[in-house]
Amino acid sequence: MSFSGDVKEELSRQFSAARHCQLAELAAIIGMCGDVVISETDQYSIKIHTENAAVARKCFTLLKKGFKIETEIVIRRNQYLKKSNVYLITVFSHEDSVRLLKAMRFLKADQTVDEEIALVSHLVIQRNCCKRAFVRGVFLAAGSISAPEKFYHLEIVCDSRDKAQQLQEIMVSLGVDAKIVGRKKHFVVYIKEGAQIVDFLALTEANVSLMNLENIRILKEMRNNVNRKVNCEAANINKTVSAAVKQIEDIRYIQDQIGLDHLPEGLEEIAALRLEYPEATLKELGTMLTPSVGKSGVNHRLRKISDIACKLKENKEELYYD
Repeated sequence: MSFSGDVKEELSRQFSAARHCQLAELAAIIGMCGDVVISETDQYSIKIHTENAAVARKCFTLLKKGFKIETEIVIRRNQYLKKSNVYLITVFSHEDSVRLLKAMRFLKADQTVDEEIALVSHLVIQRNCCKRAFVRGVFLAAGSISAPEKFYHLEIVCDSRDKAQQLQEIMVSLGVDAKIVGRKKHFVVYIKEGAQIVDFLALTEANVSLMNLENIRILKEMRNNVNRKVNCEAANINKTVSAAVKQIEDIRYIQDQIGLDHLPEGLEEIAALRLEYPEATLKELGTMLTPSVGKSGVNHRLRKISDIACKLKENKEELYYD
């Protein structure tokens, strides 16, 4: 199962003890993937479509245990995705449908319902615990999380801008910095930061998934730190090797042109050591001198040698020594 599937499986088994939180979560699921059907005789029924078994199980349990509502579940094979099932949960009872719609505030004062279920009422999510339950239900119905080993991305697909904006406001009020982007005919509420996704999992009470994600984040951070150190060390090694090669070229040029014995004593000594120990660092060369010299002192002498080689190459008639 994917990481997203694991999260939904965990959330599907998370039940709020308070009835008002159950109502908020159910309102989220029905609002995202439910329809209200009105017959020619003005009889109401509610249909909920989902391709996720965990969502179907959660919805069925909320309706039966939370509100004593009997439902019918039909499983169909998706005609476009042959390996995927579509779960259809139906509340056929007019009385139960009306009672549920009133409780979720989807039923208007004139006893009508929008063809597309409207935004959730603030009365349903006035408590923070209800907001968390609502966000949990919305994610179950229309959310997904990418595998964190690859990259961090959580999104919830809404069928209208108003729903997306309301969801974003709710998530922001709970401390999650969600953004909105348009995608074809839908609007996507998304999070791209690992820390923000951790906060989202915490507020929806997906604690096991949260710990799994944190473990992955720690491993990724460790790998990134190791890679940064290796790259830094490799760059330093390349820089040191390139500098040593240039120094040896300058020393050999001086040796061929005038001989190293024409160099001042301090420069002749460091030039001989560099030829003998081409892979040594500046610090190591400094400890070989008598008396020993620090890294900056060795670097200063090698720069003087480079200046002399440069002057020789420019056919200078006189050499100036400090």
